[in-house]
Amino acid sequence: MAIVHGAKVKLFALSSNKELGKEIADFIGIPLSECEIIHFADGELNVNISETVRGHDVFVIQSTSQPVNEHYMELFIVIDALKRASAKNINIIMPYYGYSRQDRKAMSRQPISAKLVADLLTKAGANRVISMDLHAAQIQGFFDIPIDNFEALPILVQYFKDKNIEDIVVVSPDHGGTTRARKFALYFNAPIAIIDKRRPKPNVSEVMNIIGDVEGRNAIIVDDIVDTAGTVTAAASALKNAGAKSVYVTCSHPVLSDPAVERIQNSPIEELITTNTIKLPDYKRIPKVKQLTVAKIIGQGLLNIIDGKGVSSLFIYDPKNRM
Repeated sequence: MAIVHGAKVKLFALSSNKELGKEIADFIGIPLSECEIIHFADGELNVNISETVRGHDVFVIQSTSQPVNEHYMELFIVIDALKRASAKNINIIMPYYGYSRQDRKAMSRQPISAKLVADLLTKAGANRVISMDLHAAQIQGFFDIPIDNFEALPILVQYFKDKNIEDIVVVSPDHGGTTRARKFALYFNAPIAIIDKRRPKPNVSEVMNIIGDVEGRNAIIVDDIVDTAGTVTAAASALKNAGAKSVYVTCSHPVLSDPAVERIQNSPIEELITTNTIKLPDYKRIPKVKQLTVAKIIGQGLLNIIDGKGVSSLFIYDPKNRM
């Protein structure tokens, strides 16, 4: 039994990102608890938790990345097992929140899947959700239980501070990401630019215009998710054509669905700086893609939650307190 600051704590890492789970466990100073995921021949799942969780504060780490539906179903079943085993609190650490981009009805008769997932997590028995850089802040309002939206900003800012890049312009890949880009730019006292694009269909984007001056500057495109990389690679080419000296991309979640890696490799992007909220297979770990760990910021957040302390101070860049 692990005691953390006087509380009985169990930490489980499910199949989506066991490496990140191990890093978080090492930071906190407790072992990962065992949870066997059983796959039946017809695709159904079952779980076997081999140690008691009665009366414990339980934390379950599961990024709902590809295969999204399987990872969600695995999570729901584990939550149900923990609830029936009398866990005191069931805290879900979901570094990447699958279905987060379906946060509103863009057209008639479309679902709001991000809300549906919130309802399912609550109904299954979760008491708290901890996510990172939600695609839209309003997703927090979909929950009737506490949700903490952690930010990777301090980690990403520190990386670029260490590179000592001059003449920076921070670029938002669309109008919706302007607030995110402006927040990032404040730490460099840099101007921002905006890519004016249109999206004729899902995962397809066309750059129409660049709002702002990028000539002779080193551009950093700031986004939350890079999926097929169509937007950022098209933006990078447009920025170079507009006179940018170099183009970097930074994002929190490297979904990198095919053909993202090929597009990035063949693009003028110098580096894609991202985090390990999503585990990447070896073939996606090309030299241009660099992953930074979020284990320390999540681990410290868990300690603060256990102690009943706030977490917002963890998301402010402080050069004296590297995460």
